[in-house]
Amino acid sequence: MGLLSVIGMAHGWVRQRVQPGDAVIDATLGGGVDARFLAELVGPRGSLIGFDVQEEALRRTRERLEPLQAAGRLPAATSLLLQSHGELETAVPPELRGRIAAVLFNLGYLPGSEDTSLITTPQTTLPALEAALRVLRPGGILACVLYPGHPGGAEEADEVMRWAAGLPAESAQAAVYRLVQKPSAPYALGIEKKASPTGSSEPSSFH
Repeated sequence: MGLLSVIGMAHGWVRQRVQPGDAVIDATLGGGVDARFLAELVGPRGSLIGFDVQEEALRRTRERLEPLQAAGRLPAATSLLLQSHGELETAVPPELRGRIAAVLFNLGYLPGSEDTSLITTPQTTLPALEAALRVLRPGGILACVLYPGHPGGAEEADEVMRWAAGLPAESAQAAVYRLVQKPSAPYALGIEKKASPTGSSEPSSFH
């Protein structure tokens, strides 16, 4: 049996921390795989917010969510937004800020797209990551899959890693999952928001 895929690891981090009824965010909808995963975790009582700048991504995500909707298992509060993840914080309703259980990022370009030049960039990704940490609840998880193998991907991944390494240890802890023999392969970054000093529980560590 092989090692977990990077997406499997990112999903595993999220699965440990999300319960039915929680609020979650898919910051890069793409083909809708992460949105479907998140929707199944939070269930019909939960909230799902998704972002993408391509209408094709929203269409694919709606199609992937249709079976859940038909079965009455789609989160009642589902919003798929044709917006950049750079607008994440302003798009999250005030009542959910500080209450988000998980935010998933899958960077790069839309899989299967004819135009692979439209990619995520540090100019919007870094502000989105900052905003994601602010809207997370204490003990919440930010999971990000990075793709250094395509043009522009290595530069974005390097900037994201520098940003993560600079996070104050008292506010967040970060872990990386990657294949060390393949530096150009995708890898996963997980960041857990620390509980506030006055919180009643300590956040769990990464596994």
